[in-house]
Amino acid sequence: MQAGSNPSMRFFRESSLEDLPVSIAGLKLGDRVLFFGCSDPKLIAQLAVKTGLTGRACALDDDAARTGRAAAVATREGALIEPVTAPWSALPFGDGTFDVAVVRDALAAFDASVRNAAVAELARVLRPGGRCLVIDTVRRSGLGGLLSRRGTPPDYDAVRALEGAAFRAVRTVAERGGLKFVEGVKENVNART
Repeated sequence: MQAGSNPSMRFFRESSLEDLPVSIAGLKLGDRVLFFGCSDPKLIAQLAVKTGLTGRACALDDDAARTGRAAAVATREGALIEPVTAPWSALPFGDGTFDVAVVRDALAAFDASVRNAAVAELARVLRPGGRCLVIDTVRRSGLGGLLSRRGTPPDYDAVRALEGAAFRAVRTVAERGGLKFVEGVKENVNART
């Protein structure tokens, strides 16, 4: 045992919850990723680092101040991103540009028509077989939920939103620590028999 270490302190270690979004996203070197919503610049930087110099990381928001903050944090954290400010329902990218889209706390804020248009755009810019990961902050259960005021609108469900577009195998991957992870894969029309 090292001098000064206390075996009982292992129970008080920092939670690895902050690593959960990074591990669930599963990004790898060379991935082309679109971050849809810049409300969490630290997560964008952590994920953009995973794509490396051979990948591409674009951070999109309709608010220039949020994209600017995301770019500043990414630079500070050593990540390369392309900040893009554009409307949610008119993404300035070609069809099939990205392998992965990470949507952080964006879809729940839209009314149904904007949400449907945004998800259709996400499907358009993902390659066939590309993944869309929606990470939403949700009300915690238990006492934390009673104290929290944040919740999702009654007409919003990430699973239904993705299923309504060209996404298949849509499922809730995890719900932990006030975060809900929903993933879907863009249908590969060439793979159908």
